[in-house]
Amino acid sequence: MATKKSTLRFEDYIKGIERLRPDEQLNLIQIISARLKTNLRRGKVKHSLMELEGLGAPIWKGIDAQQYVNKERKSWD
Repeated sequence: MATKKSTLRFEDYIKGIERLRPDEQLNLIQIISARLKTNLRRGKVKHSLMELEGLGAPIWKGIDAQQYVNKERKSWD
């Protein structure tokens, strides 16, 4: 005989947490925190700022940098 798996909703978890004693709630926080830290470390990809090099080049093509800066500074007055 096949059994149907029930899916818990977020609200179900909240109600379950409310039924726990304070020490059990703290223990649950520790467990969740440790798992979250582990998962974040696994998924963490280190990037270099240099990966952004050249991304805006087409936008600035044909624009004189000093003229642009001078124009921006004038707009501040």
